[in-house]
Amino acid sequence: MVKMKQLALQEIKSLSLSVLDRAGYGSAHAQSIAAMLYTCQLDDCQSHGLFRLLMCAQTMQAGKIDGHVAPVIETGDNAIVRADARGGMSLLAFEQALPSLIEKTRKNGIAALAVNNCFHFSALWPEVEALSSQGLAAMAMVPSHSWVAPAGGKRGSLGTNPLAFSWPRRSRDPFTFDFATSGFARGEIELYKRAGKPLPEGVAIDKAGNPTTDPQAALDGAMLTFGGYKGSALSIMIELLAGPLIDDLTSLESMEFAAGTGGAPYHGEILLAFDPAHFSGGRVAENDARAERLFADIVDQGARLPSQRRFAARARNLARGYVEIPQALYEDLQAMC
Repeated sequence: MVKMKQLALQEIKSLSLSVLDRAGYGSAHAQSIAAMLYTCQLDDCQSHGLFRLLMCAQTMQAGKIDGHVAPVIETGDNAIVRADARGGMSLLAFEQALPSLIEKTRKNGIAALAVNNCFHFSALWPEVEALSSQGLAAMAMVPSHSWVAPAGGKRGSLGTNPLAFSWPRRSRDPFTFDFATSGFARGEIELYKRAGKPLPEGVAIDKAGNPTTDPQAALDGAMLTFGGYKGSALSIMIELLAGPLIDDLTSLESMEFAAGTGGAPYHGEILLAFDPAHFSGGRVAENDARAERLFADIVDQGARLPSQRRFAARARNLARGYVEIPQALYEDLQAMC
C-alpha cells in the first residue's frame, strides 16, 4: 500500500511556488502553474496535481523553456484570439487571453483561442470549466509527443491527445469530461511505475510491438488509443485541429523538437467556446431544461456523470482542509525546494 501524506490546502500553492522558484520560473508563470496544480490536487487528480512539478522542473532543466517570457495576445476583428506563449508554459498565455475569448464568444456566439509556441503539461478541464463558469460551453484539445501508436500500428505517431468539454449548469457543477485519446494517460503510467504496479491489459506495447503490462516497457515502447480505430481517428482529428489548423506542431514534430531532452511537450492548443444565448434561439432556459432532463435520466438509472467523483473529492477536501499525496512524492518535492 502506498503511504500517503496529509497536506494542508494552503501548502499546495506554497510548496508549488517554492519548487517552481527554485527551478527557475518567474513569478507570473509560477503563480499560473501553482493555481492549476492547486485546482487539480484539490479534486484528487493525482496525475495532474503536485506530481506535475517534477515535469515542470525537468522541462526547465532541458534548457528550452523560458520561465520569464511574457505572452503576446492578438485579438483582431474576427472571432479568433491568438496567444503566442513565446516558448513559455501555456498557462499564463491562456490566463491572459481568457477575457478576450469570453468577450468574442458573447459577441459572436462562437469564438476560438489558439495558443501557440507553448510547453504544455496540464489538465484541460480547469480551462473549459473557466468558460462554463461564465455560462459558456467549451472544448479544448492539444497534441503532445508521439508516444501513441495508431490502430494497427507498432510505433508512436500520435500524442495522448486529450479532449475536454464543459457544459454550464445553473447552480450546479458543470457537466465536464477530460480524457486522453490514449487508453491511459502518460502521467498515469508514470504513477504506476512509481508504485511498482502492472498496467491493465491492452493499453501499451513494447518496443517490438508486443502487448505489455510493464510500465517501463510501455514508456520505452508505445501507448495505444482507446476504442481501437475509433479512438485512433479521434486522436488524428485532434492532431489536425490543434496542430496544422493553428500553424503549430504535430506530436511527431514536438517529439523531434525535444530531441530526447525530456520535459513537457512543445506544441499548440485550441479552445472553442459557444454561447447558448446565441445558439438557443432565445430559449436558453427551455434548452437548459432539456439538458437537465437528460442528465437526470442518466443518473436515475444508476449511471455516473463524468467528473462526479472529482466534484465529490473537491467538496470533501475543502471541508476537511487538506489533501493526500504519496509520501514519496512529498519527500521528492521537499528535496527540490
